[in-house]
Amino acid sequence: MLKNILDNRDEYQPGLSIDCVIFGFHENQLKVLLVKTKHPDKWALPGGFVPINEDIDQAAVSVLHARTGLKGIFLRQFYTFGAVKRNENHFSNRVLNFGGILSEEGKWYFSRFVTVGYYALVDLMQTIPQPEGKNEIVEWIDHNVVPDLILDHKEILDKALETLRMELNLMPVGYNLLPEKFTIPELQKLYETILGRKLDRRNFLRKITAIGILTKLDEKKSNVAHKAPNLYSFDRDKYNEVVRNGLHQGW
Repeated sequence: MLKNILDNRDEYQPGLSIDCVIFGFHENQLKVLLVKTKHPDKWALPGGFVPINEDIDQAAVSVLHARTGLKGIFLRQFYTFGAVKRNENHFSNRVLNFGGILSEEGKWYFSRFVTVGYYALVDLMQTIPQPEGKNEIVEWIDHNVVPDLILDHKEILDKALETLRMELNLMPVGYNLLPEKFTIPELQKLYETILGRKLDRRNFLRKITAIGILTKLDEKKSNVAHKAPNLYSFDRDKYNEVVRNGLHQGW
């Protein structure tokens, strides 16, 4: 992959890259999609370089589709990372040799790259992680136990989570992270997992109901030990309207 990009480096915008924080929610865990190759030993966020004939947002969409197989998912640009030495010494000779790249050829990789951060919210159960070649691993990992990451990818992940938490006060979440039918406790658990703290059950129900994005279904959750809770779904039109117009409440 590195060799192929280097051979075609004139097709990419110099000094510019994209890194994507892809969040999914499963079994009460907020997970992030991470990538690992044999060299280096650390994990990384999915990302790539920006083709000169492609808009930055479209390049991010291309990365997400290539990694998840999904289209039309929630995607938001949240920050630009441009520290002078952010990728200093990242591409060691061992990495270049593994990619079949001579040190002289690899100078392009040693140059300064400014990266644009995007975060995405996806239905984990609908996602099929896509590795690039047999030497790569792509896995969902709980955001609380993320291993060592390359470069400043931990900073990028932390900033994405900070942004998501802040934007919970400005927009609803859940449509892209939960199954089509869900219970109020499941929705509350999603918010608690993102925020990293407990929420009062009655206050949460009052606030989430007041937003007007939920449709109560004539169904109850099956296979539960106690009283079966009601199932809900999102009213997509109202949900999208609130996303466009924003919220005016806190959690």
